[in-house]
Amino acid sequence: MPKRTDLSAGNLNGSDRLTVELIEPTGKPPIVAITWPTEPTVSTPAQFDQVVASAMRLLSAAVVKLAAIRVHRRL
Repeated sequence: MPKRTDLSAGNLNGSDRLTVELIEPTGKPPIVAITWPTEPTVSTPAQFDQVVASAMRLLSAAVVKLAAIRVHRRL
């Protein structure tokens, strides 16, 4: 069974969720899985910058957490 580590997760606009995981399958190289919403994320033009900022914040947090894991586990 692959080991899964949450790198980042959160809402983009109150209802659409973005999840980033590190998956380490036995006998295979590790991968990063980004789970995007299954439907289009909808926002008003006035809220679009907030949706983009939320997505970038989640992805940036995942990069930082993965970097820390790489230092400790030597991935």
